[in-house]
Amino acid sequence: MTRIDKYILSQFLGLFGFFGLVLVSVYWINRAVSLFEQLIQDGQTALVVLEFTALTLPLVISVVLPVAAFAAAAFGTNRLTSESEMAAMQAAGMSPWRLARPVLVFGIVAGVMVAILVHGLVPMTRSRLADRQAEVAEDITARFLRAGQFQYPGAGITVFIRDIADDGRLLDVFLQDARDPARITDYTASQALVVRADTGPRIVMLQGMVQSLMRDGEQRQLSVTRFEDLTYDLGNLMPADEDERDLRSYSTARLLSPDADLLRATGASPAEARAEAHERITKPFMAPVSALLGFAVLLLGGYSRFGVWRQVTGAVVALILVQMLATAAASAVAGSPGQWPILYLPPVAGAAVVALVLAWVARPRRTARARGAGATPDTGGAA
Repeated sequence: MTRIDKYILSQFLGLFGFFGLVLVSVYWINRAVSLFEQLIQDGQTALVVLEFTALTLPLVISVVLPVAAFAAAAFGTNRLTSESEMAAMQAAGMSPWRLARPVLVFGIVAGVMVAILVHGLVPMTRSRLADRQAEVAEDITARFLRAGQFQYPGAGITVFIRDIADDGRLLDVFLQDARDPARITDYTASQALVVRADTGPRIVMLQGMVQSLMRDGEQRQLSVTRFEDLTYDLGNLMPADEDERDLRSYSTARLLSPDADLLRATGASPAEARAEAHERITKPFMAPVSALLGFAVLLLGGYSRFGVWRQVTGAVVALILVQMLATAAASAVAGSPGQWPILYLPPVAGAAVVALVLAWVARPRRTARARGAGATPDTGGAA
């Protein structure tokens, strides 16, 4: 790599770090706010919120990096052009194809970063996030056991707790199970404890009473039972959570060759698993394509004192079209997983656009002076 290549690469990498940091911050904050509201409403602590937002960070970075690569390439090319450095390089005999070499290296660096994220960090963090979400789902105390409030954890279920002691004891508990209109049961207890069991969380009520109202047409029957201790399965109070895991929490190698355990855990078909794997494989290719689009389109046209806003607009439009093609391909594969080869169409189409633009910029040009020099002079027919 020559000194000029290192110079261009260093310029783009510096801008890439800046745009990546800004875009990741904006994107992550937007996601963190919604996640913060959801977890706080469920009674989770700030540490749990911080852990969950940190686990979503690799996915955010993998989405943002191709856009940051495009922004860095476009801004860097504009800077080189406005400071006449690009004109000096072209005057020294460097063709657009030669100038695109460090940009391609820059795009490959960004693509390797995306590959590390989508094939390594993102599946690992999503797997950990799924485990933590399952643990939080079982934390009944944090989800709906709140002092001084009527809670409705499910249809027909009402819970009220007067207070929660420092040692975790629930004081003056009321629980009503009205899921069956023909049999409404009220549980009251002076104290209760939430304990974990192999089958899920349970509540142990102490010194209380059970009142059951049974309806049979016009007849009503009330039965009352007092108890010293009673164990109730809290899992019956909660809405059924999905036990299926997300395909994105598994490694790419397992998705390419899905086994029976993976298919049973996710509820997906082999074609869906392979489609997810190929979608991951295509994502790193979007980084070099985006970078080259931001560079190549800005080479169109000559110098103008009004700037290169037309070229910048063209580059943004080209990137949007490629992204729209990627979205359309992902939607088509989601409906028909067997069509996963079309996932490779967007990066191929983007690379074709880059090649056409570079070929157009590098085409031989004849100036007016050259055309005039090549014309046959008129002698006027003098003898």
